[in-house]
Order: sequence, then C-alpha cells, then structure tokens
Amino acid sequence: MKPLRTERLILRNWEDRDRELFHRINSDEQVMEFFPMRRSRAEADALMDKLAAGIAENGFGLCAVEIADTGEVAGFTGLNITNGLPVAEDGVIEIGWRLAPEFWGKGIVTEASRCWRDFGFESLGLDRLISFAVADNHRSTAVMRRIGMTPRPDLDFDHPIVPATHPHLKRHVFYEMSPDDPRS
Repeated sequence: MKPLRTERLILRNWEDRDRELFHRINSDEQVMEFFPMRRSRAEADALMDKLAAGIAENGFGLCAVEIADTGEVAGFTGLNITNGLPVAEDGVIEIGWRLAPEFWGKGIVTEASRCWRDFGFESLGLDRLISFAVADNHRSTAVMRRIGMTPRPDLDFDHPIVPATHPHLKRHVFYEMSPDDPRS
C-alpha cells in the first residue's frame, strides 16, 4: 500500500521494527481494557503478519500509525473487512484503532480516522463505514462522533466472540456513516 499522510502522521503497512509496540498494545491491561483477551508475543507477531499480508493484498487494513516528526509508532488505525457480525452483512468495512497509552489524548486517532474515512469514501468508493465498541468505551465512541459517525442504537448488539466469562464486554454500540453524511 502507498502510505497515507496527514499533517502529523504516516499511515503505513507494518514493518519488523513495529513488533515490540504491536505486542505491547495487544497485551497491555490498560489498552486492552475492553477486550477479553491478551496476546502473547507469538500471537501478536502472527496477527501483525496477517494484518500486513491483508494490507499488501487489499491496499488498506489496520495499519501502523507513525508520528512523522519522530518515526515513533503509536499503534494502529485503519479500515477492516468485517464478518460474523449479527447486525451487518459480511464484507462491510469498519474503521478501527488502538494506540499505546502515551499517545492517548493527542488527537492522533481522530486525525488518522478522518484520513481513513476520506480514503474509504473517496478512493475506495464505499457507500458505508461502520464502527462499534463496548458500550462503556467512551473514548472510542467519542472518536466515532468526532469523525461524523452516527449512533444506531437499533443496531447495538452482543458481540458473538466475547465469551460468557466477560459479560461486561459483550454489549457493543454501533455507529455508521455514509459518504453524504456531514464530516467533521
């Protein structure tokens, strides 16, 4: 994929130098607060390899977010092909993100997600983008609203892959937008 650029960020495919950060954001208790699992280094490496292959094949995916001025990798944002959701047909594109805590509160996810939103509508010709998060994940739902997404309470759902051992993580709120919706 050709990297995307914003004022402060480079959105690019994964590189070997990103492995430590990728493992950290997939195993850190604070980052993974709203996920039922933590990944080992081997599991994180396998997931990063899978994401990198998908990005190379599709030209988009959950990509590394690099801070242009420093070369630091903050985490990921991007577009992801969904499947198995009870409220959306397979193949719908979601926008998602995950950053290391030291990069929270700096507008990085919002800036990158606006870039991905515009790429999805303008370059890929998508007619819909979705996003979803655990109902109590107010940081993520705030980003969804900031980039112009609309909540759809009629489509809120219990995520099928969240185990019964984590009932507080099952309920997810659903947001969406179309290319004609106002963008912020």
